Amino acid sequence: MIRFLIPAAIFLALAGVLYVGVVHSPNKSTMQSALLGKPVPKFNLPVLGKPGMTLSNAQYAGRPWVLNVWGTWCAACREEHEALLEIARQNALPLVGLSWKDDDDAAVDWLTQLGNPYSVVAVDHDGRTAIDFGVYGAPETFFIDASGRVQYRHVGAMTPEVWEREFLSRVPRGGLP
Repeated sequence: MIRFLIPAAIFLALAGVLYVGVVHSPNKSTMQSALLGKPVPKFNLPVLGKPGMTLSNAQYAGRPWVLNVWGTWCAACREEHEALLEIARQNALPLVGLSWKDDDDAAVDWLTQLGNPYSVVAVDHDGRTAIDFGVYGAPETFFIDASGRVQYRHVGAMTPEVWEREFLSRVPRGGLP
């Protein structure tokens, strides 16, 4: 009987430690990024649906902006889409989309059917730019300040609460430049 109690006690102790760790862990949607406080990675990518046009990080120099990494294949991206549309209606910050490893026609159809919250959508077919940002899954959203530094990274679907608390709170008090 004792030979069964010892493994059961060990299992319960480990389960208890795991439970306490999960309950007391920090917000799981906020992940540390090696980029926090550092310059945004340089990129120059094609613009979705605009042949011959490109978008670079330099185009947003001197003003804060938000980069949202998404894909039509991403279920959580569909969940956050309505929140992004509402955020876009506020017109508080430029919301730039990064279509990550997606088919251009599918991305255009998605935005046509669901609405386009983005001021512009860059296309990252090979995923190199997403890698440079440290993205490991969509959606991920980054706040870039006016000096071109990454100040915040949100992993998971955007919500109005997260937008207000973590993004709008980072806009300088005097508003946008």
